[in-house]
Amino acid sequence: MSFLRSLLFNLLFYSSLPFVSAMIILAYPFLSSKKLSKIASVWIVAVLYCLKAICGIAWEVRGEENIPERPVILVANHQGQWESLYLQTVTHPISSIIKQELLLIPFFGWALAFMSPIPINRKNKLQSLKKVINQANARIKANFSVLIFPEGTRIKPDIGIAPFGNSCGLLATKNNIPILPICHNSGKYWKNKQFIKHPGTIKVTIGPLFHGNNPKKLTDEVRLWMKDEYRKMNIER
Repeated sequence: MSFLRSLLFNLLFYSSLPFVSAMIILAYPFLSSKKLSKIASVWIVAVLYCLKAICGIAWEVRGEENIPERPVILVANHQGQWESLYLQTVTHPISSIIKQELLLIPFFGWALAFMSPIPINRKNKLQSLKKVINQANARIKANFSVLIFPEGTRIKPDIGIAPFGNSCGLLATKNNIPILPICHNSGKYWKNKQFIKHPGTIKVTIGPLFHGNNPKKLTDEVRLWMKDEYRKMNIER
């Protein structure tokens, strides 16, 4: 039964992707990237509710009152595909740091390019960090929030929270804006690179805003909060 449910969801998910991508591409000459991201957000919400209805993966969120109406550095742990979708709906407009090869995917990658992402080459870490800093600064000045997965790659749920890179702290201090941390355990249900989706309720906590003027100290504070929250959500909730 889990296989059939996962198959149905994947058919709906991947068949709708070219359609929404084509909508964004056709709308690009007439709408700003901020409005295009709203179109994508509506599609993402529909996808998540299809996931809930078909595969039984629900989610509960606490801390939504912590989301400000101004740009932030949105920092989250990275476990799989679910949070890559959900986090696009938290605040608008938002610019995500992505692998540059995603832009080469027909239709999807072309549509993604129109929504002001920050593409990087993960093989060249130093050059990528410089690119992130420069382009993220420009996005923030244009009133975008910036989404960062500071672990750098997807981490198995049983490992917990991996070490963070300092880019989130650097961007927050350089632009004098706060970090908004988001912790979740979505990888327990939509496992990374696995076809079968497992029913359950994803726990999501949106934390308090973190401010600071020392990039490393600020990054360490955010990671400490996330480690503690991840531990609590997996033993208490």
